[in-house]
Amino acid sequence: MTSAKNWTPGSWRKKPILQVPEYPDEAKLAEAEAALASYPPLVFAGEARRLKRALGEVAEGRGFLLQGGDCAESFAEHGADTIRDFFRAFLQMAVVLTFGAQQPVVKVGRIAGQFAKPRSSSNETVDGVTLPSYRGDIINGIDFTEEARIPDPQRQLMAYRQSAATLNLLRAFAMGGYANLENVHQWMLGFVKDSPQGERYQKLADRLSETMSFMRAIGIRAENNHALSETDFFTSHEALLLGYEEALTRVDSTSGDWYATSGHMIWIGDRTRQADHAHIEYARGIKNPLGLKCGPSLEEDDLLRLIDALNPENEAGRLTLICRFGHDKVADHLPRLIRAVEREGKKVVWSCDPMHGNTITLNSYKTRPFERILSEVESFFQIHRAEGSYPGGIHIEMTGKDVTECTGGAWALTGEDLHDRYHTHCDPRLNADQALELAFLLAERMKTAYEEKKFAING
Repeated sequence: MTSAKNWTPGSWRKKPILQVPEYPDEAKLAEAEAALASYPPLVFAGEARRLKRALGEVAEGRGFLLQGGDCAESFAEHGADTIRDFFRAFLQMAVVLTFGAQQPVVKVGRIAGQFAKPRSSSNETVDGVTLPSYRGDIINGIDFTEEARIPDPQRQLMAYRQSAATLNLLRAFAMGGYANLENVHQWMLGFVKDSPQGERYQKLADRLSETMSFMRAIGIRAENNHALSETDFFTSHEALLLGYEEALTRVDSTSGDWYATSGHMIWIGDRTRQADHAHIEYARGIKNPLGLKCGPSLEEDDLLRLIDALNPENEAGRLTLICRFGHDKVADHLPRLIRAVEREGKKVVWSCDPMHGNTITLNSYKTRPFERILSEVESFFQIHRAEGSYPGGIHIEMTGKDVTECTGGAWALTGEDLHDRYHTHCDPRLNADQALELAFLLAERMKTAYEEKKFAING
């Protein structure tokens, strides 16, 4: 059996830790974790290895990472229609990006495990009443009552069961014909026809239609080519609740390595990335692909230490740096991090999270202006182009529903529209139309970045 030096699935318990709930009954917590440890894995080591290989191609400039989904999954909104609508919107984005850039897109959802949320404060006060903060359905309830806000370990078992049900449906969608390229193409054409800015995207849609017609003409159809009717889809979440993660950490019988079986990929948040703390300690010992959120406070030397801790063998596909600065800060921070990583020859996937640094309050609602999201993405691509590095991915909070949580986009949602369908349990998400619009705009930038990278490789 191989493992990181002096590491066990529970060695994180000896380290300092942030963003953890205070459970009132430790015995019940231990009982819940023991039950989880007896449950079947949610994902398998071979799947995580397949994702790592795909991300390795992205790290070398031969692909693109599309990672997205809910800010925080909820028990109340779990249902087949919600999962289907998300998967449909996500597939449309992937097809637009794949065709626009002419390269593979690695599809990773923030789903089937994205239940826990870090908070800026342990408590919140409403009308003079102070209660513990809501930390996600896996920990406590969103209702502002004393009873709901008590951390309940039984919620971990509920989260596991919901994740298992979600994964079951996602696998059926991915492999059972729902992902048929013909279907996705027709959905995308519907968006182009109905969008106020549809003409802007018509050229790419026409090219895709021509390609589909050509394939049909020469006999390439979903019925005789599985690549047109099936797709790889992976899951990810922030590894915040480490007791839950430890309980689902298992040894792979084929390799002897430890894997987190709660999801194919996990990431470490900007608030829990201290090199000598528990979250880094846990993540360094598992073999899954990892993500690391990089915010404005991250210094170059600290980033290099974290890379060495999480990817000591400098393995392509092991580590994705998820950059979340804000549209007005990305130019001040991203170039220095890129230069440090490039100077040391570190193999990473660079991904842009244009959501978390662009949150504002408007009409008493948290929102994210689409223009700021797009601005940070634009800057991300421009900076990588200037530095000679490869912009390898995007990480967004989105839903397949027609919500009104982020302003702007083709439908020009305003602050007055936010109250119409503001459904998020935590942070504002792009709706399906805004997410697909972003994909169209991204496709052009990706094509340029990919062609420049290919030219550099081929000399």
